[in-house]
Amino acid sequence: MLERLASVIHLHDLNVLAVADILILAAIIYQILLLIRGSRAVHMIVGVVVLLVLHFLTRPGLLYLPAVHAVLGDLLLYIPLAIIVLFQNQLRQVLARFGRNPMAAVISRKSHDNIVEEIALAAVSLASKRMGALIVVERELGLRAFSETGITLDAYVSYDLIVSIFQRSAPLHDGAVVVVGNRIRAACAYLPLTQNPNLSRTYGTRHRAAIGITEESDAIAIVVSEQRGFVSFCEGGRIEEDLDALALTRRLETALTPRRDPWWPFRRLKDPERSAESRHV
Repeated sequence: MLERLASVIHLHDLNVLAVADILILAAIIYQILLLIRGSRAVHMIVGVVVLLVLHFLTRPGLLYLPAVHAVLGDLLLYIPLAIIVLFQNQLRQVLARFGRNPMAAVISRKSHDNIVEEIALAAVSLASKRMGALIVVERELGLRAFSETGITLDAYVSYDLIVSIFQRSAPLHDGAVVVVGNRIRAACAYLPLTQNPNLSRTYGTRHRAAIGITEESDAIAIVVSEQRGFVSFCEGGRIEEDLDALALTRRLETALTPRRDPWWPFRRLKDPERSAESRHV
């Protein structure tokens, strides 16, 4: 019986390459399942499976419904396009990870020495004066496309410069400051707004831009609320609110400390839909 089972599943044809092929495919499928677990992708996949089952059942020879069968067949042709449109942010991040240098895990990142204290102190000072601010710090994925929308500065990060930029009467206060390494690359930069429908309506344009840039890239963002005087920290589409100087410094140090992460493009991405549930008020 075992011999018959082995012949049915072609066990005798297995070799080292075949086993490696199966294991790699299983690992990719597993990582994709982790990627979509708990997100709206699960509901979409269920919907697609239902459409496929209905399309199969309405074919000739079963419950033949020619009109329904034809409409479902045409609808299924647009499913790949719908997936690309709905999950463009996740796909963009996965492709960016594919294009990343595999040696980046062992190469130190851009220098962020001495900027944590300057940014934290400036953010808390602006919050105490109820002055809005938005600071974005680049990590591995470049922010050149966004920094080019603003005014180029290329100046060292300092408390005095950040506070001066976000004065209400300053011409550069309306927009984001983009920090690359230990330098301010640009000010008055425009960032993409988050499209998360579950986000609270209490958030204004600055907060939505801060969340949006962390969805589009691996950057981190610090946003100061002009109305409430809160300092918030954004990473991976998630927002933490009402941080004091010590908490903000710790979050910045943790986010900017070089880590030797394994190069794996299907690492679990932060789902922006769960950002509202994970924020700390």
